[in-house]
Amino acid sequence: MAESAGIHLDRGGSGDGLLVLLHGLGATAGVWSRFSESASGRWIAPDLPGHGGSAPLPSYRVTDYTDALAPVLEEAAEGQPITLLGHSLGGVIALALAARLERVERVFALGVKVDWSQAELDRMQGLATKPPRTFATEAEALAFHARLAGLEGVASGSPLLARGARQDGNAWRASMDARAFGIEAPDMAALLDASSIEVHLAAGEQDDMAPVTSLSRFGRPAATIAGAGHNAMVDRPDQVWAWMQARR
Repeated sequence: MAESAGIHLDRGGSGDGLLVLLHGLGATAGVWSRFSESASGRWIAPDLPGHGGSAPLPSYRVTDYTDALAPVLEEAAEGQPITLLGHSLGGVIALALAARLERVERVFALGVKVDWSQAELDRMQGLATKPPRTFATEAEALAFHARLAGLEGVASGSPLLARGARQDGNAWRASMDARAFGIEAPDMAALLDASSIEVHLAAGEQDDMAPVTSLSRFGRPAATIAGAGHNAMVDRPDQVWAWMQARR
C-alpha cells in the first residue's frame, strides 16, 4: 500500500500499538533516526509527500498531506491504536490527522511554529515558485538539504539526511519539492478544538522558531525540552522520549 500510494516509510520495533513519526518541512523521515533508537514498540516514519522518497502532490495544504497519509497510516496500524508524534509542520499534520483517524489515541506536537508574519509567509510563497537549486555533486545537494532541515553541519553520510538529495540528469538537488514551501499559517486553536483526544505540546529550550511561550497560550500545558533547539528529537532524543513516556 505505502509504495503504491507513493509514500516511503521507515519502520521498526514490534508490539501492540503504532507510533507514527511525522517530520517537518524540508526534512525526511531520517531526522528520526536518533530518536528511534530510544523508542520502544512498533513505529513508522513516513517521508512526507514531496519530501525524500515520497511522491509529490499537486498542492501542499495540510488537508493535502492528510489525504495522502491517512490511508497509509490506517493500513500500517493493522487495527491497533495509533500515537502521533509530529515535529514542526509534522505536528500540525498530526493534529489534523487526529481529527480524521479513529484509532488515534494521543498526539504529541513538538516545535510547532504558530506565529507567522505576513512577510514570512510571502517569503515562503516566493520560495515555492522558484526553480530548484541544482548542484554538481550529491554532497553539495545534501548540504543544502541539511540547511533546509535545520541540520547544518551534519555529515553527508548521516542517516539524519537519508533520501535528502536526488539526481536530475547530470545535476543533483535537494529531494524536497520546492512547491511545498507554499505553506499556510496553522490555526492552532481550531486544530486543538477539533481534537477530543489527548494532545501534548513541547518545544526545545533554545527553539527561537517555536518557543514554548508561543505554545502555552492555547490553554494546554507546554513542556520544555532542556538543552534542545528546534530539532529537539535530534538534539535530545532521550528527553523527548522521556517527555512522551511520562504522558502515556
